[in-house]
Amino acid sequence: MANYTAADIKKLRELTAAGMMDVKKALDEADGDMAKAQDILRIKGQKGVTKREGRSTSNGLVAAVAGNGVGTLVEVLCETDFVAKSERFGKLAQQVLDQAVSAKATDAESLLASTLADGQTVQELLDAANATIGEKIEVKRLARLEGGNVAAYLHKTSPDLPAQIGVLVATEGGDEQAAKDIAMHIAALSPTVLSREDVPAETVENERRVAEATAKEEGKPEAALPRIVEGRVNGYFKENVLLEQAFAKDPKKTVAKVLEEAGAKVTAFARFKVGS
Repeated sequence: MANYTAADIKKLRELTAAGMMDVKKALDEADGDMAKAQDILRIKGQKGVTKREGRSTSNGLVAAVAGNGVGTLVEVLCETDFVAKSERFGKLAQQVLDQAVSAKATDAESLLASTLADGQTVQELLDAANATIGEKIEVKRLARLEGGNVAAYLHKTSPDLPAQIGVLVATEGGDEQAAKDIAMHIAALSPTVLSREDVPAETVENERRVAEATAKEEGKPEAALPRIVEGRVNGYFKENVLLEQAFAKDPKKTVAKVLEEAGAKVTAFARFKVGS
């Protein structure tokens, strides 16, 4: 029988985030030698990297940092929540975020191609983690914002998981607290655009068609259709446009009103939710 204990199995799982059976097989093959077992998991994992390319990555985390008028937000994905909440995955995501900041990356592609201090690219770093952990790991999205104030906000949707929603918001005027309040609002209300001018014309036209068809199906009078359609399109704007949403902390005010009172203006925002 191999010379290892249940504690060794637990430790190796924590070090690698590999599955229980894979860890046991590696320890068996290494006769309980922890370092050799890690190498075995990595070697066997590298062979399976291409096989994992088509797998779904619906778990993971978002990580962000902001300061001195600059903010960076990244979404790092994996396959299972077990890996997502592991210490190893968390450290990997932090390394990815640190590199994104250092490289001033503006999108996932440029981040993946950037080179770390040890000479490997971020993509090579992920491939190595992919091999050791045994799951597909990828950087899905990245956002970088600049402004007078840039606030970052991370939200946990479950206490046993890392942050699943991340927000960056850039503002001019006002103060850091105003930017922070808007970031928290964006996390909660998930606007899709800053102003109604940012909504594509085809989207607005489709909303009008749907609203008119729905009103007719409901038997509304023909003369009332224009008013009803306009009301429902405005309802769409109030639901999706940041500046027209009711403010989360005070629904009697719109976000635009809150910003006006704070002497601030939102210039850009980004919101990521893991897997969406």
